[in-house]
Amino acid sequence: LVAMSTRDRIRAIRDLPMSFEEKKHIRWVLNHNQLKVINFHVSVILGTKCGYGIRSARQTLELWHGIMKEIGGKFGTSVLSYFVFLKWLLMFNIFSFLVNFGFITIPLLVYDPLPNIPPNVSFRGLEILTGAGYFNYTVMYYGGYSNETLVGLVEYNMQLAYFFTIAVYMVLCGIVLIFSMASSFKTNYVLAEPTSSGAWQLLCSWDFSMTNERAVRQRKNNLRESLSEKAQRELLTLSEKLKHFGVHLGSWLLSTGLAVGCGASIYFLCQYEQQTLLVPFVVSLMNLVVPLLYSLFNKFEQYSSQRRQIYALVVRNVLLRMSILGVLCYYWMNVVCWESMVGQALYRLVIVDFLFITLGSFFGEFLSNVIGTRILPRLGVPEFDIARNVLELIYAQTLAWIGIYFSPLLPAIQIVKFFILFYLKKISLTQNCQPPRRTGRAAQMQTTFIALLFFPFFVGALSMVAYTAWRLTPSEQCGPFRGLNNTFSVVGIWIDDLEKIPGSQWVVWIYQNVIRSEIFYFLITIIILVIIYIFWQVAQGRKELIGLLRQQIVNVSVFEKCPLKLSLSELFFFFLK
Repeated sequence: LVAMSTRDRIRAIRDLPMSFEEKKHIRWVLNHNQLKVINFHVSVILGTKCGYGIRSARQTLELWHGIMKEIGGKFGTSVLSYFVFLKWLLMFNIFSFLVNFGFITIPLLVYDPLPNIPPNVSFRGLEILTGAGYFNYTVMYYGGYSNETLVGLVEYNMQLAYFFTIAVYMVLCGIVLIFSMASSFKTNYVLAEPTSSGAWQLLCSWDFSMTNERAVRQRKNNLRESLSEKAQRELLTLSEKLKHFGVHLGSWLLSTGLAVGCGASIYFLCQYEQQTLLVPFVVSLMNLVVPLLYSLFNKFEQYSSQRRQIYALVVRNVLLRMSILGVLCYYWMNVVCWESMVGQALYRLVIVDFLFITLGSFFGEFLSNVIGTRILPRLGVPEFDIARNVLELIYAQTLAWIGIYFSPLLPAIQIVKFFILFYLKKISLTQNCQPPRRTGRAAQMQTTFIALLFFPFFVGALSMVAYTAWRLTPSEQCGPFRGLNNTFSVVGIWIDDLEKIPGSQWVVWIYQNVIRSEIFYFLITIIILVIIYIFWQVAQGRKELIGLLRQQIVNVSVFEKCPLKLSLSELFFFFLK
């Protein structure tokens, strides 16, 4: 009866050999069930529409969602990976600012809302560039924080708050980077198919996010050129291969010499000039000019893929920036009354680096576009240099990580910097650049970006902050750790105070027998290595299983295409063999 139409149902109920009340009850039950079904379908439809509406609203509210789709449609996922990485770093700095501002700055401002600024010091505007003067007496730097226990509604120990906020933030950053890198590596390298074959490039390398007609036409030409270049490289003679090897070796020796020379120049410059903008100006000038020289090496070098070319540029820029940062850190750690001075130096580096990135977009991309389209048309429109731009982001984030101890509010400057930089690079990209001629897998490039951000940059920044907390003596005149032998001494003082409080002995026991025990860290290391080995074995097993399943699919497809038709007896004797 339920499946019948309304007219047929009424006729069928009327013909039933039952009383009128029974027929009325059957009709009521059927109508009630039908209403339930209708209500269920209506609720499903409304729920689906509500889900679509919520998803659409979330995408509308998501930061730069429409701009990301536009960039991916015009320039492909390789260029889009840079902007995704920039957005990811922006979220990182927002989290850092909220943590530092909430647990370090706000309690001090509530306790003492007016900074102790001398009468002869006022804000003149130049402090935005230099970071000195008025900012030196505010909560911008390490020296503006008290070493007292703030007494209000609750007691708030500024020493413990400062130490544990920085420590927990750095640990969380490391955990997030490790998990992001491991997840991306497993997806894009361990379980991914090799991408170097011509069949993959021909059949599977098309970027379906591109919707612009000009970009699609250029992508077809780039794919054709890439396949022809690969076919020519496979026919290289031994002398040509040796020639290419010599060019690569010479380029690497020259780039390494430039990096070492830049580091030595910064060291000698720091001996004579530190309090002005000269050092950050020279550092930023080196970070702008030397990578451009590295890019010129690509005119003479020939790489088999764009990913290798990008990786070579990235490694060279890493050597350059790490040599400069290493020299600066060495100099900073050997200066008396150094915390606020280091904070000011890092602030100036961040500001001047942003100015040079802006100038680099103008001179490196705008002028290149003008020269390539009007003066020397054979040069053509410049490509968007993914490697150089990504290294600029990683370098800027490294400065923020190093400065988190000396200037807790430095992430606020980074937020403004990255926000402006996103629109600056987007405008420069759309007006001055073209998509790369040879595109790599954007997902694997994103994995490489995160790996470089973790090592050596995050590890280097963490090492400097840890060395500062464990070995260096804090300044006697300013800062939350004045009067202590080292920053980590605040934990020992806190543990000594806990011994006097009943019920806190378990915390003291954990600190003395676990935290300060070498065996504990040895066991943790062994457990981590065992877990890594287990996951590696699981990944290898899945990779082998995927290979077997693919081979089975190939065998089945070949068997289905076989024109022979075997009888049952022939199949029986075949399997007996």
